[in-house]
Amino acid sequence: MNKRSFLKYLAALGLGSPLLSGKAEAFNWNNMDWNSEDIWAQIRAGYKLKPDYINLENGYYCFLPEEILEKYIQHVRKINYQGSYYMRTVKVEDKAKSAAKVAELVGADPEEVVLTRNTTESLDLIIQGFPWNPGDEAIYSNQDYGSMQTMFELTAKRRGIKTVRIDIPIHPESDEEIVEVYRKAITPKTKLMMVPHIVNITGHILPVRKIADMAHSHGVEVMLDGAHAVGHFTFNMHDLDCDYYGSSLHKWLSVPLGCGMLYVKKEKIGKLEPMIAPFNLELKTLEYLNNTGTHPAATDLAVLDAVDFHGKIGAKRKEDRLRYIQRYWSDQVRDVPGIQVNTPIDPERSCAIANVGIEKMSPAEMAKTLMDKYQIFTVAIDGAGVRGCRISPNIYTSTEELDRFVAALKEMAS
Repeated sequence: MNKRSFLKYLAALGLGSPLLSGKAEAFNWNNMDWNSEDIWAQIRAGYKLKPDYINLENGYYCFLPEEILEKYIQHVRKINYQGSYYMRTVKVEDKAKSAAKVAELVGADPEEVVLTRNTTESLDLIIQGFPWNPGDEAIYSNQDYGSMQTMFELTAKRRGIKTVRIDIPIHPESDEEIVEVYRKAITPKTKLMMVPHIVNITGHILPVRKIADMAHSHGVEVMLDGAHAVGHFTFNMHDLDCDYYGSSLHKWLSVPLGCGMLYVKKEKIGKLEPMIAPFNLELKTLEYLNNTGTHPAATDLAVLDAVDFHGKIGAKRKEDRLRYIQRYWSDQVRDVPGIQVNTPIDPERSCAIANVGIEKMSPAEMAKTLMDKYQIFTVAIDGAGVRGCRISPNIYTSTEELDRFVAALKEMAS
């Protein structure tokens, strides 16, 4: 049996990758050639993949590798077995451990991070809990996530604030070009600026530290939407120097559905008001903001497993692989007539996510054709100056699958 057949055999048995299923000690991780497709094929074997189509839409939610899924099921059984005893004794401590593990991953202090259900909830807690006064102004972009834009509009109605929208350049010539767009929107009444760490519809990674430095020099606080950042590419929260940050851990970190994180800089915690009343009004910690009541605690436990899985591969190795597979396909079509790549060409301005359009097709028609004719699943994006499909492969995606995608794009464009 050759190596490729053996890997398929492992996948069929549901045994997963030998690299990640407790047999890692048999491998010298430092001496392995991580540019080899064989290694990534072994990691791919640790996922149970639906054979009906190629999944290039991991941005909404990335399903779990079998290793994490099995541990998650064990957590569900454990909590079901213990019932109220678990919920009344160790639940709070376990959730704090998981939050601390995430804080360590992103370079924050444990008291600055809590687990939420998703990015939307995390950022809603900030927008609604911010100490607004009538006439205050908030800045965000037309490329920001729709639910966050509508939360600002709802807050404008409720609190009498003014919202100011900007457009992020799709193909900027420099960081300063982006920073200047935000700077021009600031007035003496500006209090808070929402900035995407990575634009969800194009995969554009913004120079957020430069934006934060500029905003702070004008007395403006910065809230970063990092929905697609944690587990995707490496960064340190303190180096970003933002005031608030939200992310969804069920995306690129592969935590089960319904888990996010909220970061609040230590000195900002006390100025926010909770949307939902906490159990104890005298709380002085970040838990003051996110009383979610009784919730699926097994998901909190699976956070530890997901971070461990992420660590086995290595955060930088994973980032490099994700950037490689995006550039593998996007570089092949950037100069093809009839195809428009809506993601910056500079490799440092993107990672796994990119957006591509077919000039003679609407995004909806393009997505439908990819699925119906080529069995490739994507998502159509049509708005905020972006027309195309968002393409978000993950570490299990093979170059052979991307070759099929490139061939499909070229055929559709011609």
